[in-house]
Order: sequence, then structure tokens, then C-alpha cells
Amino acid sequence: MGAEVMIVEGPEFWWWWIAGVVLLILEVMVPATFFLWLAISAGVVGLLSWLLPLGWEAQVLIFAVLSVAAVVVWRVYLKPRAEVSDQPTLNRRGEQYIGRVVTLTEPIVNGVGRIRIADNTWGVEGPDLPAGTRIRIVAVVGTRFRVERAEE
Repeated sequence: MGAEVMIVEGPEFWWWWIAGVVLLILEVMVPATFFLWLAISAGVVGLLSWLLPLGWEAQVLIFAVLSVAAVVVWRVYLKPRAEVSDQPTLNRRGEQYIGRVVTLTEPIVNGVGRIRIADNTWGVEGPDLPAGTRIRIVAVVGTRFRVERAEE
């Protein structure tokens, strides 16, 4: 006895529409504007397979081409039209301090020291300086500030 293969008979386009709905649900649960385009592609393939007799190979190929094309077109459309924020450093806290002059809390020894801003302590790197020196924050490198001596 050989293994029997079960073939699902019936309208194949329904499977694409079901896949489209599942992808839309995924888009709602994981908002990334990625699954939306896959869902639309699945819906289009479902429509095409409803109108035209297409084999499963052609359906999968059309889905793949439509999905890639939809995502690429969306990325190209979205990137040049990104919103310009009036607060570009809102979620990049360290960058908000660039240009600020503060007092060195701990000395910078071998290029590494610490400062205190409000209720936080930050690591700094720069030239060796004693505690109490006024320094200017010039950049953020990882989780540390790059600093230089502030002009008096």
C-alpha cells in the first residue's frame, strides 16, 4: 500500500483570499506596513485565479512578483516623503545634549570619565581633565559622550 495524497478540490482562489485576511490580521498585530502589501498581493492573485485558469505554479510566481514589487514600490514611495519632525532628537536622548556645557563630575583619566546631568550619570570620553572642569558635549559615541574643554 502506498501513501495516499489528499488533493483539495474546489475553488483555489479562496485560499489566496484566506491568506490575504491572515496577512491583514498579522499587519494589525505587528504593525510594520509590510504584511499589508503581501495581503494585497494575495488578494490580487485570488482575483486573477478566480478570473483565469491558473496553475498553482503560476499563482505562486505571480504572488512572489507582486509581493516584491509592492514592497519595493512602497519603500521607494515612502522614503522620499518621510515626515520632517520639529523635534528630530526626541527619541535619541543623548543627542539632545550635544553642544551643552556641563561640569565634569569625575576626572577624565585615560580618556574616560563621568558627568552628571539632572538625575543621570553619563560616561564621557575625551582629553584627560580634572573633576570640576567645564566641558562641552560634542558627540555621542555608543552610550558615551565625546567631550572637549569648554572655552571660558
